Amino acid sequence: MPGCCDPQGYDEIFGPRFARRQARRYRKRGLGATERDMVAFLAARGVAGASVLEIGGGVGELQLELLRRGAERATNLELVAAYDGPARELAREAGVDDRIERRLHDIVAAPDDVDRADIVVLHRVVCCHPDYERLLGVAADHATRLLVFSHPPRNLTSRAFNATQNAVLRLTGHRFQTFTHPPDGMLAVLRDHGLTPVHTRRGLVWHVVGLVREPVRI
Repeated sequence: MPGCCDPQGYDEIFGPRFARRQARRYRKRGLGATERDMVAFLAARGVAGASVLEIGGGVGELQLELLRRGAERATNLELVAAYDGPARELAREAGVDDRIERRLHDIVAAPDDVDRADIVVLHRVVCCHPDYERLLGVAADHATRLLVFSHPPRNLTSRAFNATQNAVLRLTGHRFQTFTHPPDGMLAVLRDHGLTPVHTRRGLVWHVVGLVREPVRI
């Protein structure tokens, strides 16, 4: 989707150099603690044969790990094209490139153009979007079984850091901004869309929340 990221300047921050660095880090170190927790939450509830939709998946390391654990296929939605080359290289190296679809697509702007999936993942994405209610609402509507997302903690320290970071970005001419959305508000949106939180990990930099869609009882 050409120009879809222009209003918020995502392409100014998440460029080819950043993408290559992320891919190198994954090759060298594998998943970090936050990512391992997200994968463990999903794997514990069963990923065999599952479809995965990741919104803003970057170079796709979470998708690769879920496919290795038995997921059938993955779709990655991105707002910038810079990740595509490094992500495809990683997928080829893992032998799963034929099971991953990568798309430049804004799901908030055009949700009906994306199929629902058993599992929806948002890692380090909500903090980059100004409207968490729309983003999480759309994400929840696309999750038939499970959703897991990460977000920064909301406290005095994180809010001060966020304000300083955004001020520096503005002073250096960048349009991109980050956000520390209210955790209770985010969970309220997801609950309103039929998901129940069952897992929480509170890390220093990232919190993880895992949710399930309870089966309808007749």
